[in-house]
Amino acid sequence: MNHKTYKIKGNKIHSISDFYQEINRLFMKNENWNLGESLDALDDLLYGGYGDLFGLDKITILWKNSEESKKSLGYETTKIYYESKISQPEKYNVKKIKIDLKELQENKGKTYFEIIIEIFKSHKNIELILQ
Repeated sequence: MNHKTYKIKGNKIHSISDFYQEINRLFMKNENWNLGESLDALDDLLYGGYGDLFGLDKITILWKNSEESKKSLGYETTKIYYESKISQPEKYNVKKIKIDLKELQENKGKTYFEIIIEIFKSHKNIELILQ
């Protein structure tokens, strides 16, 4: 069984861009391209079809300083993320995003951090440990 452990440096994550820089540092270092700032792209990466995850059966990810990342990718960051998407109706499903934003504002929706965690946990071969 091919297994590898990775460490996300949560103290380096202060924005969504920082998160993807950290993901690219860990998983795309041997590729000649970087993962874009996309939740769908993150999900695709975690399936293991490319990057450093290619061919691995089991992955452990230790997310150091995860509380710091949780704050950085929390309510305000998520609100700005949704508002940015709403301003680009030619690219995004604005109706759905407005619903997501409303749920966030009513404390019923997920923050960007919570969405990321959900994506990691949807991959059964990945053990995510928040530290």
